[in-house]
Amino acid sequence: MPRRQGYALLIALVAGTAALAAAVAFGTSLVAEQRQTPLAGTENHAAARNQAAPAHSTGNWVVTWTGAPVSAEPNAAQGYPGRTIRNIVHTSIGGDAARITLSNLFGAAPLVVDQAAVNTRPVTFRGLPTVTVAAGRQVVSDPVVVPVAPDADLEVTLRTPYAAGPVTQHPNTHQTSYLADADGTWSTTRWRYLTAVDVRNEASAGAIVAIGDSLTAGSGSTTDANSRWPDLLADRLRHRYGVANQGIAGNRLLRDSPLAVNGVRKVGGPSAAGRFERDVLSVAGAKTVIIALGINDVQQSPQETDPQRITAGLRALTERAHARGLRVVGATLTPFRGYRTWTPERDAVRLAVNEEIRSGGIYDAFIDFDRAVRDPYAPDRILPDYDAGDRLHFNDAGYRAMAQAIDLAAVEGIPKADAF
Repeated sequence: MPRRQGYALLIALVAGTAALAAAVAFGTSLVAEQRQTPLAGTENHAAARNQAAPAHSTGNWVVTWTGAPVSAEPNAAQGYPGRTIRNIVHTSIGGDAARITLSNLFGAAPLVVDQAAVNTRPVTFRGLPTVTVAAGRQVVSDPVVVPVAPDADLEVTLRTPYAAGPVTQHPNTHQTSYLADADGTWSTTRWRYLTAVDVRNEASAGAIVAIGDSLTAGSGSTTDANSRWPDLLADRLRHRYGVANQGIAGNRLLRDSPLAVNGVRKVGGPSAAGRFERDVLSVAGAKTVIIALGINDVQQSPQETDPQRITAGLRALTERAHARGLRVVGATLTPFRGYRTWTPERDAVRLAVNEEIRSGGIYDAFIDFDRAVRDPYAPDRILPDYDAGDRLHFNDAGYRAMAQAIDLAAVEGIPKADAF
């Protein structure tokens, strides 16, 4: 057993003992959210996942894991009737109870889940074992008393008894999950329907939400090694904070990603601007957001040729986060010379965006990912030792360098007043 998981197991045993010794009374939480539309009014305050001021409202509840909904799963229009979905996720912070969020965002019909469990502990929804999630909406479960260790794998099991699709998914997870029926069990690297796990943690300092693209999602990292830079950031913070990884491979800041280009399927999800409310501002316990976006706007077709449009989009996200009391830390865009879409003109856009980020005119603080990973002898390329092989994405060593480049004081600070 790896040392990280050995420590996590010991913590889980201690947490479990404490949970069994305590008499816990919980309220029930259920939130249904319109596609791309935030809750409002009294509903906003009643739903523990959608606080007006996340850093100061929930206190006890904090996110430990997220997997942003990306798209409808191809070739799964009927769903998985009679099958059991075993989503394996990796935690950032521990707690003595958990609740889960299920999404039917890309579904065309109501989704019925008649069995759900966290590490084999049954989960209910408004006191019932079965829940129906309307198309385009999501639900949050009741709290369940179950010890959740930090820095550990957690299994969230769902059973769907009826045909219902398409399936809301997060592909390219770099984590092995499973799909099972009476004939056997198959491994998969997709998370299905599950988009968040929160834990009850009395001592939590809050959550850090990382919104980004494939470089945040961990493309190029080793499957099941949990070596994405947000995982390693959680380690550096000694698991005092929840760290929510809301990276989506192919994601753009200003545009929704096309489903296909020249017949080739693309999965980049809704634009970061469009999903910011759901995937950042509504995360339980959110205190700081790290924005690592823009490289796909520079290099994907259609390319954004005006760096001021990108920096204006980043500044708009900062203003939205500040309005909710969140601190904002942003990352510079990393080199990509040698990747098939690189041109000198596109690299000039990247450099102009980085210049504005470094000037201090966009974020409360910035992380210089560019400086951390570039080849000092060829700064428009990433260092060969960090290259996953395509000149754009990173291997485990590259993601480690990115995590080490983050000033912990920057992510733990307070937001500054907008003066941009």
